Amino acid sequence: MKVMKGIILGSAAMFVGAGAQAADLPVKAKAIEYVKICSLYGAGFYYIPGTDTCIKLGGYLRADTMLATNVDFDAASTGVAGAQNRLSNYYTMRTRQDLKIDTRTATEYGVVRTYAELAFTWTTGTYSGLGTGGTAYTSSTGSQVAGGSLGLYNAFIQFAGFTFGKAVSQFSTPWSQYPANNFELPGSGGYDWVNQVTYTADFGQGITAAISAQDQVQNYTTNIWNVSGATAAGVAAGAYGANDIGGTRAPDLVAMVRVDQAWGLFQASVAAHDNHAAYYGATELTGHPGDKWGWAGQLALSIKNLPTGPGDTINLTGVYTNGASRYNFQDYLSTTYAMYGGTSVTGAYQSLGLAGISDSVFVTGSGQELTTTYGLNGGYTHNWNPYWNSSLFGAWAAVRHNNTAKSYICGAFVANLALSSGIAGCNPDFNYAVVGTKTSWTPVNNLTFTGELAYMMLDQKYASGSTVTLPLQSGVAKPAAVYELKDQNSLVLLLRAQRNF
Repeated sequence: MKVMKGIILGSAAMFVGAGAQAADLPVKAKAIEYVKICSLYGAGFYYIPGTDTCIKLGGYLRADTMLATNVDFDAASTGVAGAQNRLSNYYTMRTRQDLKIDTRTATEYGVVRTYAELAFTWTTGTYSGLGTGGTAYTSSTGSQVAGGSLGLYNAFIQFAGFTFGKAVSQFSTPWSQYPANNFELPGSGGYDWVNQVTYTADFGQGITAAISAQDQVQNYTTNIWNVSGATAAGVAAGAYGANDIGGTRAPDLVAMVRVDQAWGLFQASVAAHDNHAAYYGATELTGHPGDKWGWAGQLALSIKNLPTGPGDTINLTGVYTNGASRYNFQDYLSTTYAMYGGTSVTGAYQSLGLAGISDSVFVTGSGQELTTTYGLNGGYTHNWNPYWNSSLFGAWAAVRHNNTAKSYICGAFVANLALSSGIAGCNPDFNYAVVGTKTSWTPVNNLTFTGELAYMMLDQKYASGSTVTLPLQSGVAKPAAVYELKDQNSLVLLLRAQRNF
């Protein structure tokens, strides 16, 4: 009996022990859902875990140093840069981290795509005169220490042929103002990210067409000058009137046709731009000029597979505008120019090149007179080998006013600056030209070092030997004195290191 009792108790103990051990065993873990490669849309896409949406992250980190300018990457053509004195920067530095987020989802209506590009930027600032023997710091990135700025370049949704949001204008070519360069050029629609609603039709074999309604504020408006409001200080800086732009009335309307094939690319673009002025005076009782529509047209050609070497390209663009000057002088360029230099004219303190760009001008009681511009840019890139390439590039653009607009501007110019040659020697038209060269070295994939030299020329049309009497320009430390009106130039150098990912 005792033996049987021992056997039963021992067996029970074994079962209890076994049960306890089983309870202590870990529960089988849920299978890990690893990130999977998405091959539907090219390299670099992955499925977002738990979804059928693919995502790709990319971007770049860039470090620039510009010599002989206050702007990245433009000529020393205005403000303290154009003053060519102790307030002008001998160098300007910029660092930027760019992040691109691309998502795509296949649906019964086609692919739904979202795309965003954000850039965190820090740029050297400038010091302007206060007129008291002191200076004040100004930063183009909104911070004096380390904050920098956040820029939203792209942010759009694409669905069933439509694009909604902020994207490159349909007017622009794939290279826009950069046919073979980084320097800012006129002569084409710019690489401008603008809010838009666009429909794109794809006809196959690389042929597409798009129609678009895009925001004209502020990328696609230069100035609407009320010349009756011109001041001596403003004219001395290239502003020929009080900027008198009203609120939005109509978006810019854009149409584009593109052929993109193995041999290269051809594109034709047109745009319509509403010029909507505010009031003649301080209140709505003073009246206003009526709206006036301007327009722009552009033709572009890219040639690939050149006999000079694999990957070599030529990009060419020509543009004409009337009342829509930003489609030529894109929004990274200044709209006013005041460039100082030396002089040989007796009694003159220095020389000065003055110019200004507008969409239209008017005086109190008149209608708007539209400004005409035309220009072209182009570039050739040659690949020496897989690691080195060089390019040559250039641009030329012209600004022209009709006789009525000239009479308005010249009346203000002579009255405010005492132009020595009078009305007869006054012509606010001008030409703007750039030539340059660039060489890049890519020692390893996605890491590039670049050196780029650009020479800009301002060809103003005031009578040769004319002088003006300027008021004190305290912001650029220029004294009230007589200045010779003369063509000017600017030579700048860019040194860049960039890592793409």
